[in-house]
Amino acid sequence: MARRFINIFIRDSFWGRLTYHLSSHKLLNHKEDRPDYVIPEKYLTGHQATEIVAKDELNGEPSSLSSGEEKEIEKNTEQIIVDWDGDDDPENPYNWPFYQKAFFIFEIAFLTTTVYLGSAIYTPGIEQIRSEWGIGRVLATLPLTLFVIGYGIGPMVLSPLSENAVFGRTNIYIITLFIFFILQIPTALAPNIASLCVLRFLGGFFASPALATSCASVGDVISLPYIPVGIAIWSIATVCGPSLGPLIGSVFAQLIGWRWTFWFMVIITGACFLILGFFLPETYSQTLLYRKAKRLRAVTGNQNIISEGEIANSKLTTREVAIDILWRPFEITIFEPVVLLINIYIALVYSIIYIWFEAFPIVFLGTYKFNLIEMGVTYVGIMIGNSLGLFIYIPIIYQRFTKKILAGDEVTPESFLPMAIFGSILMPIGILIFGWSASPDTHWIGAIIGTTIFSVGCFCVFQTLFNYLSMSFWRYLASVFASNDLFRSVSAGAFPLFGAPLFNNLGSEKYPVGWGSTLLALICVLMIAIPVLFYLNGPKLRARSKYSGS
Repeated sequence: MARRFINIFIRDSFWGRLTYHLSSHKLLNHKEDRPDYVIPEKYLTGHQATEIVAKDELNGEPSSLSSGEEKEIEKNTEQIIVDWDGDDDPENPYNWPFYQKAFFIFEIAFLTTTVYLGSAIYTPGIEQIRSEWGIGRVLATLPLTLFVIGYGIGPMVLSPLSENAVFGRTNIYIITLFIFFILQIPTALAPNIASLCVLRFLGGFFASPALATSCASVGDVISLPYIPVGIAIWSIATVCGPSLGPLIGSVFAQLIGWRWTFWFMVIITGACFLILGFFLPETYSQTLLYRKAKRLRAVTGNQNIISEGEIANSKLTTREVAIDILWRPFEITIFEPVVLLINIYIALVYSIIYIWFEAFPIVFLGTYKFNLIEMGVTYVGIMIGNSLGLFIYIPIIYQRFTKKILAGDEVTPESFLPMAIFGSILMPIGILIFGWSASPDTHWIGAIIGTTIFSVGCFCVFQTLFNYLSMSFWRYLASVFASNDLFRSVSAGAFPLFGAPLFNNLGSEKYPVGWGSTLLALICVLMIAIPVLFYLNGPKLRARSKYSGS
């Protein structure tokens, strides 16, 4: 077990690969590098025949091969596509044992949580920033907005790179994580709001691969029937990270000061960089086969051995790359009503989560007179709600999707939508409970219950609509999710800027966030129509789509 772990996790990690190359393939090597490796016949045939002809021509003699054998040479010297060594090849991530897959998903979740902590971790210290630099609340909130916008723009460039066989996922993760780690140091030392804003935007940009590509990494190791379950387990990190940030940030802001929220990020991202640098393996199949093709060419001398990733790269023109990276995500969003409406819906849900970060100080600091640490603990209600959503979601989706796929039955994207409708109904209920329970005359637990109910619905909506998009537009998945990430991040980044004015202008002394929450709840009620529309008319809409995989 230990040997298998070293062979996969350490050997194919960032530092493992570096050690492999610096030692001239003597340390942490692959089976193709070892003297006892038996080369599969399909990688040798064409090369051996070519050698025979070359020797005959060198001696000035006619070829010793018959015309039929010469034709066979021509056939054998065509490109030989590298593949896994059988259906049970242990190098294939789909064939990893359960404990390895579980550990890998834990690593990806750890990476996601670490980066997501950085989004709102400083928000409990906003009042300290205002006091230190003499600025308004909107300006003090701008670094949160720019961070979120940064990790919306980043995937438009960095995510396509992770789907190129040359780069792979792990190299992108570790290099951008290192840059993100370094950026936390000047952020903690920022002398003014302008520098803090610039550094936060850059931090969000380089944090984006961990947020946008992690889902694809989970899909690298889990087969189709279990993908919704695996992604749901990993996604707890994506929904709990933004809530855990203010909880941790409130402790540092109250006991030491707002700058220590970023020193904490230095510590946690540095630890993440070191640990994952040694133990996070590459899982993208095209990258693994690309590397295998290079090793086989080296050991056989047969230059006709090639991987599918290399073939794909050889066919790309500059114009095609520009279209894939820059234009197609926008094109799909603009011309596909399914993508556009779901992006609007998910952006709304995402935005409400971030606008709540502005409502919490109004309710818990202003109305209930909590201190910063006590207010930070209130975010646990959101994490509990997401966990409850997970426990509700997994058994249902296992019955409606996984078991049917395993039985060979056809499953349409619309099978996910009843859960989305259920979640979309829970969200406005949770918002209303939060808004009208937050009063000096009521116990604070009512507002917490509201956040928990909202979070249950939010989790179900996120999971089901993401799965609906992935099943409907699987051919252009990277573009679809890049556009979704940009859409929701720009929206969510803007909402905190007017969150406090919204609640303050509509609030009263008795119900400080009541009418503001009601406005958000009414918007959520109207948006219930979107999953209902897709449930009733999804097949027709997808049939008219030029991008849909159906």
